[in-house]
Amino acid sequence: MPFLPGGRLMEMFRDKVAIVTGGGSGIGEALCEELAHRGSIVVVADIDGERARQVASRIAESGGQARAMAVDVSHEEEVKRLVDGIVLEYRQLDFMFNNAGIAVGGDARDLSSEQWRRVLEVNLFGELYGTLAAYPHMVRQGHGHIVNTASLAGLTPLPASSPYSTSKHAIVGLSLTLRIEAEDLGVRVSVVCPGWVQTNFYQATPVVNARVDHPRIRAKKMDASQAVQALLKGVSRNRAVIVFPRNTRFFWRIYRFYPPLINRSLRRLIRSFRRVRLSS
Repeated sequence: MPFLPGGRLMEMFRDKVAIVTGGGSGIGEALCEELAHRGSIVVVADIDGERARQVASRIAESGGQARAMAVDVSHEEEVKRLVDGIVLEYRQLDFMFNNAGIAVGGDARDLSSEQWRRVLEVNLFGELYGTLAAYPHMVRQGHGHIVNTASLAGLTPLPASSPYSTSKHAIVGLSLTLRIEAEDLGVRVSVVCPGWVQTNFYQATPVVNARVDHPRIRAKKMDASQAVQALLKGVSRNRAVIVFPRNTRFFWRIYRFYPPLINRSLRRLIRSFRRVRLSS
């Protein structure tokens, strides 16, 4: 489907039912607000029910349609109950934005199996549960779009974030494979791979066994509202992989065509992190 400019793009989302997990903060919050502005009925789903209610209330006060749902995406039965309930109520599900995610930073030798497990439960299985819950409904109705959130870390390595990068690489594989399976059934699947976006995600990420915050590549961060515009533009074009901001696309392109150049930078990143590691 070609990109729909202006008012036609607004119409694409009007009166559509959209579930957004992780909708209580960051990109998810901005996405809920923009979808509502474009006329969607938005389900703000978040593990923090109060945050979800605040977002939904703000949308309603602005004239949009939204409802809040508390859900822990690492629990399959909660995700299925959420999706089945929305379909039962509205008789449709047009968009499933699997957006909830967490991270933990640190040298891989300092991370416990429990820390790995928690990241995979939320980032990988949480999105898988959302996909598995939404996909059969969309197949039956003959349309729908599943939008999974990965990261630049799902397209390139990210030292000192092994669990996060592992989960996001898996999400890319899931999405690209299901996209091919779903095409003949009328269902679209896209994977979103944001890079440097200005949210509270970085501050919320714990870092293990280090004196400073998580090491980061120095880059200008994109505002969350701008990120959502790029995201929905990619959805409207039915892009398989939606990458933003521009510097992230450039970084990814270099890695695809000449990995050694990026790997040298990433080696410097982990070496810099290890200089502030608390124990050897």
